Amino acid sequence: MQDLTPQEAAGLLADDKIVLVDVREDYEWEAGRPAGAVHVPLDELLSGADPLPRDRPIAFMCLAGTRSAHAADSLRTKGYETHNVVGGFHAWFEAGLPTEPDDAVLMPH
Repeated sequence: MQDLTPQEAAGLLADDKIVLVDVREDYEWEAGRPAGAVHVPLDELLSGADPLPRDRPIAFMCLAGTRSAHAADSLRTKGYETHNVVGGFHAWFEAGLPTEPDDAVLMPH
């Protein structure tokens, strides 16, 4: 597994070279997320409920990087090429990278 900075992940996502998977909880995702990411909460991901594409590497993100590192390690053992976005959505948001929705916030109130 290779760590990616938020800037590296954003560039690869813009070039359609990775799938960016946000593993945070629903309420975190609704408050704000990286533009272009897909949402698969960590519990669902680890249960195997939502198969991910294998045609591109997958970069995982959570709020700070702990849950996403666990997701990346787990999926790598199943044959996926995985990466962890270091610093998570917190670092993405602080770097001013694209977010959704327009009024995205770092943490829900």
